[in-house]
Amino acid sequence: MPKRGKKEDAKSEAVQDEEPENKKGKKGGGKDAEPVPVYEDAPDNLTSDDGKKYTWKISSWNVDGIRAWVKKEGVNWVREEDPDVLCLQETKCAEKSLPAEIKDMPEYPHKYWACSDEKEGYSGVAMLSKKKPLNVSYGIGIEEHDKEGRVITAEYESFYLVAAYVPNASRGLVRLDYRQRWDVDFRGYLKGLDSKKPLILCGDLNVAHQEIDLKNPKTNKKTPGFTPQEREGFGALLAEGFLDSFRELYPDKPYAYTFWTYMMNARAKNVGWRLDYFVLSKALQPALCDSKIRSKALGSDHCPITLYIAI
Repeated sequence: MPKRGKKEDAKSEAVQDEEPENKKGKKGGGKDAEPVPVYEDAPDNLTSDDGKKYTWKISSWNVDGIRAWVKKEGVNWVREEDPDVLCLQETKCAEKSLPAEIKDMPEYPHKYWACSDEKEGYSGVAMLSKKKPLNVSYGIGIEEHDKEGRVITAEYESFYLVAAYVPNASRGLVRLDYRQRWDVDFRGYLKGLDSKKPLILCGDLNVAHQEIDLKNPKTNKKTPGFTPQEREGFGALLAEGFLDSFRELYPDKPYAYTFWTYMMNARAKNVGWRLDYFVLSKALQPALCDSKIRSKALGSDHCPITLYIAI
């Protein structure tokens, strides 16, 4: 396919994204501060390379607490974007406590929620669909992982859709060993699905795969989300027959981030990370129309992403 262009609980504390001192403007006529790097989302491409119009529009957003996100009018963005399926991560809310504004949305009659079994207000994912799936399952079949409410899988006629909130290695990398076990087990789960029909994986995958995927790679090599182990884990997934839809289309596009820490005015400076993805089975490559980063949408420390695909 031709190319189109050259947190968890401790996430915000762990991301070390302040500019080095020698790049800041100096008092008394020193070097001016660098201009803010800007990412502009190109116009949506609604057809695949062979001219087929998209048949599915899927959006994903780490909302960093669904109750707060609703108060910040996140639902208004959903109505404007109008995806066929909406996947949410880090909902931090038991189903019984969901805001009516999202729980009762008539546009999405088929709604599915997964929450942490042990910690109220921790983790959690959701999937809202206009079309009824053939089947919906929760988790990946391994208790160690499934108790945190991180995965929902919907089976449709021609594909699986997997909504995931991948665990963060946490401050001090205290969960890095667990994250590596997760990566192996999750990869096995996805390979099993892919052997039956192609899949779309979306969500906060908590890894910046390449140096281009974060503003300050040199100072973050021991930071959760950019350790060699996490990057290698994502690379191993791609090597099993999957592709990163955004980089498939925009391999050299800089400053394309989906997460910004609340600290240090990072979002205004666009000092961010690309942690949110649509990963596709390679069999779906010809159906790919576009993979978008909606960086202007506010309401969380992440922005939403949207996939157009002709299946």
